[in-house]
Amino acid sequence: MNRLFVAALAAATALGATGKEVRADAKVSVPIPNLEGISDANAEKLLSALAQINVITSNCPDYRISDGEWTLLTGTGDMLAAKLGIDPETYDREYYGPAFRMLDDPAACDRIGPKARPIIDDLIEMGGGTGENGS
Repeated sequence: MNRLFVAALAAATALGATGKEVRADAKVSVPIPNLEGISDANAEKLLSALAQINVITSNCPDYRISDGEWTLLTGTGDMLAAKLGIDPETYDREYYGPAFRMLDDPAACDRIGPKARPIIDDLIEMGGGTGENGS
């Protein structure tokens, strides 16, 4: 199943999820980070960054990520959207719409792609995981 379709499906169905683990496409189950203390303003910034990174890593071959990393990013985004009370339609319009429009810029892959690894590492440090190498 296409990652982008799964992302849209996850956004539409997982906003109400309250568990500590997220499963994507019944393949990978990963722990999501503890972001309970994050302010709404920082949650919105992170949600925007996660949408951008999801789009870039799914569409730019030089910045591909593993299924576990993708699940961590999308699961964290879904958790943040739920925390902020963002419905799936708003999530797509306000976060994924602008992220997909970035693809019109030929420099977007190289501008956004390098941000993926540090954000994934930060999410892991906060208790998230990728299901790889014990994380």
